[in-house]
Amino acid sequence: MSFVADLRVVLQGRDFRRLFSTRLVSQFSDGIFQFGVLGFAFFSPENQTTALGVATGLAVLLLPYSILGPFVGVFIDRWSRRQILMVAPIVRGGLLFVTAGVVAADVPDPFFYAAALGVLGVNRFFLAALGASLPHVVPQDRLMAANAVTPTSGTVLTFVGVGFGFMLRELVGSGDLGVALLLAISGLMFGLSALIARTMERSLLGPTYDPNRPQTREALRNVVAGLADGARHLVHHRVAAATMGAMAAHRFFYGMATALGIILYRYYFTDGDPDAALEGIGLVVAASGVGYFLAVIITPYATERFTIVRWVPIAMTVAGLLSAVLVLPFQPWGLPIAGFVLGIAGQSVKICADTTVQRDVQDAYLGRAFSLYDMLFNGMYVLAAALSAAILPPNGKSYLAVAIIAAGYVASGLAYRAITQQRVPVTS
Repeated sequence: MSFVADLRVVLQGRDFRRLFSTRLVSQFSDGIFQFGVLGFAFFSPENQTTALGVATGLAVLLLPYSILGPFVGVFIDRWSRRQILMVAPIVRGGLLFVTAGVVAADVPDPFFYAAALGVLGVNRFFLAALGASLPHVVPQDRLMAANAVTPTSGTVLTFVGVGFGFMLRELVGSGDLGVALLLAISGLMFGLSALIARTMERSLLGPTYDPNRPQTREALRNVVAGLADGARHLVHHRVAAATMGAMAAHRFFYGMATALGIILYRYYFTDGDPDAALEGIGLVVAASGVGYFLAVIITPYATERFTIVRWVPIAMTVAGLLSAVLVLPFQPWGLPIAGFVLGIAGQSVKICADTTVQRDVQDAYLGRAFSLYDMLFNGMYVLAAALSAAILPPNGKSYLAVAIIAAGYVASGLAYRAITQQRVPVTS
């Protein structure tokens, strides 16, 4: 079923529309917030961006998802999810006003990053509650369609929020006061998602009472043991484990490409002009967003034609080869096209990873498998930024970094094919 057909089907449910609207408003607001952090950390006239600074900024944006991810489910399964969707945006909005005040007061950067970490920590609970609530608002036979459209729509709205943040920045300026205003507007928008969540009944989204559920302290202790058990289970499902590994590899090399692009635009392409650099990176982000969306349309047909175990290495290999061809001239025109290519390839691999894990892993292990997935998805990106900090020159022009990215994609695709070729391909 196509994306449009899936969306038309699930939107027939009133409760789904309310939950879906909560997600869309939140992720639109999150796009404004991410743009504000990006602009302050990497493209503020007052800051001199370095590869180490990029690594720090990306860690702030992503580490809460990696560290908190496996543990939030313990609370999501015990607290009213509708209340989480109401309270979390208010708390997050308050923290954003604090963050805006920190930026406006020109306090040292560590205070800004600490405040941003608090915002993202609360956001992790909010997104987890949204995911856990979905089965309560759609019939079982429409759950797959709902799972197909909600993440894609949320990602698109995040990109739209980034674009809206860019337009606001043009109006309010690129200084600290402008960034503070962006963060404050994002906080207000987050509050709107709480108002939408309030239209749902408190008991609608669960969790269902279970008298045999372990106590919270015991459940938290079991998380680490459960992750290890989930990893052992995944090892025995070759295609699911290999496809998750391909996704992790993509995130690593995509993280390197992100750090490389930020430094190139900040210094090599624009001679240190932060406004021109941000415009260039904005074009790359927009091109990547188009690639993400097209992958949702292309991947079902590609996996039907080639099968997942063939499409994943094709996507990885093409991404590696084209990224080398497009980036090695070190011209501004090459990076948006490379972003488009990596957007298609990366989202294709992610869709395939989602599918193989849901298809092959036993239901009892799915939660733990996706916790590992979450940790890899964000952790590898941060790890790549850290490596970039060690190898990138001040102006970002690094043939070594491009070679690692290109060769890494190709090698990962070949390794994936070698691991899965003994297995009879199964279409998605």
